[in-house]
Amino acid sequence: MDSVDLEVLKSSARWLKDGHRALLVTVVKTWGSSPRPEGAMLAVRDDGLVVGSVSGGCIEDDLIDRVRQRGIEQTHPEAVKYGITAEEAHRFGLPCGGTIQLVLEPLTKQSGIAELCNAVESGRLVAREVDMTTGAVQLGDAQATDGVHFDGARLLTIHGPRYRMLVIGAGQLSRYLCNIAVGLDYQVTVCDPREEYTEEWDIPGTTIVRTMPDDTVIDMKLDERCAVIALTHDPKLDDLALMEALKTPAFYVGALGSRRNNQARRERLKEFDLNETELARLHGPVGIYIGSRTPPEIAVSILAEVTAAKNGVSLPTLLQVEGAKAAREIAASGGTACSV
Repeated sequence: MDSVDLEVLKSSARWLKDGHRALLVTVVKTWGSSPRPEGAMLAVRDDGLVVGSVSGGCIEDDLIDRVRQRGIEQTHPEAVKYGITAEEAHRFGLPCGGTIQLVLEPLTKQSGIAELCNAVESGRLVAREVDMTTGAVQLGDAQATDGVHFDGARLLTIHGPRYRMLVIGAGQLSRYLCNIAVGLDYQVTVCDPREEYTEEWDIPGTTIVRTMPDDTVIDMKLDERCAVIALTHDPKLDDLALMEALKTPAFYVGALGSRRNNQARRERLKEFDLNETELARLHGPVGIYIGSRTPPEIAVSILAEVTAAKNGVSLPTLLQVEGAKAAREIAASGGTACSV
């Protein structure tokens, strides 16, 4: 499963190779409420076929109609704004007061889209700079903290995985979780020293390593843009990863298991000289409570919690697995539960 941005880029490259013209549309600035963030992309083929999104749908419809009526006329990039007036905001489905600025870039084989796709698929984080006057393109290395920049003369966009995810265990649940994580634009590494699990690992867009989990955590030099999820149910593997991951700045560290297993895990981790502050960072039982039972449902639950943590959203106790199950037990016994 490709990320949304990579899907747009790959479709654009394929269309150009097949002899079509294409228009690449990039969100470069928003004011007020906006349905899509800066950097979001859309590609429109010369016959109106579209991939990607820059709004809730109405701006896409306008762009498609524009291409179908006029073709792709321009030879150089141009900037346009939608939603400047209340009438336009209503027409294009923007929230009240919302304004969005887009760059419309006619693509050619010199636009570097095929090269950009190859770099992103290899795991590189790439900066793409477009000269608004000439349409000339330059590709270079980028940092995870770089963002979209548009000053009217040039457009700089960043492509590739900015966030990394380390998954401990290559079992069935990991397969579903990693497929979705790749689509969420994580650079995914799966660590499992057990050959019986890694021999058949074939999830596209992921890297499999067979080193011990604690060594892997140390080697990856985890930072604030990293998540670690332990899924083996084997303390000999999960605990090794957790004891090192909880000492790092990783924005999310979680482990699969029941409430009882999670409590036992916390007691074990105390023996590795982890303090209370570090232990408090552990998400476990991992995921949010949605009544999930199957591996795909559990994967969705876990990644929902990871996404909330990534976006700085604090989940109420009743959405967390431990809090929700405790509340159900209180309710079943005739008591009452309060959300936090």
